[in-house]
Amino acid sequence: MTAARTISLPTLDDTLRFGRHLGRTASPGDIFTLSGDLGAGKTTLTQAIGQGLEVPPDYYITSPTFSLLHEYPGRIPLYHMDLYRLGSAEEIEELGFEDYIYGNGLTVIEWPDRLEYLMPDNRLDIFISTVSATCRSLLLTAHGKMLSRLPSFLPD
Repeated sequence: MTAARTISLPTLDDTLRFGRHLGRTASPGDIFTLSGDLGAGKTTLTQAIGQGLEVPPDYYITSPTFSLLHEYPGRIPLYHMDLYRLGSAEEIEELGFEDYIYGNGLTVIEWPDRLEYLMPDNRLDIFISTVSATCRSLLLTAHGKMLSRLPSFLPD
C-alpha cells in the first residue's frame, strides 16, 4: 500500500529547510530513497537532512558515488548510499546493505532504481524534478509503515 503527495520548493532555502525538517522527523530504521536526474539536488537534500540529524558541521556530506556508502554521526547515524555506479548486486551485498537498511540509523539511498528488488517495503521515496534553476518539485511516496507518518514529513 502506498500514498503520495507532491510538494513544490521554489527556492534553494525552501529545499534546505525541507531537508532539515526530514532530518528532525527521521527515526532509527527509516529509509528515504532519492531519485531524479543528475544535478536535481539529491546530495543537497541529503546535506540538509544531515543538518536536521545534527551531523557535526566538520563532517561535510558528499555524494558517495565511488565508495557507494558514507556514514555520519548525528542524533541518529546517517547512512548515505549512492547506487549510481553500482556494478552488481554483489557489490552492495558486500557492503552489508541489509545491516544498514535494517539498522539503527537513517538510510538515504540515491539512485534506488539500481536495486529496486532489494528496496524494503517500509520506506519514503522522494522523486526530485527540476522546475527551474532554483525550484524543485518533489513527489513523496510512502510505503508500508511510512504511510501513517507521511503527514509528519510534509513541510508546514
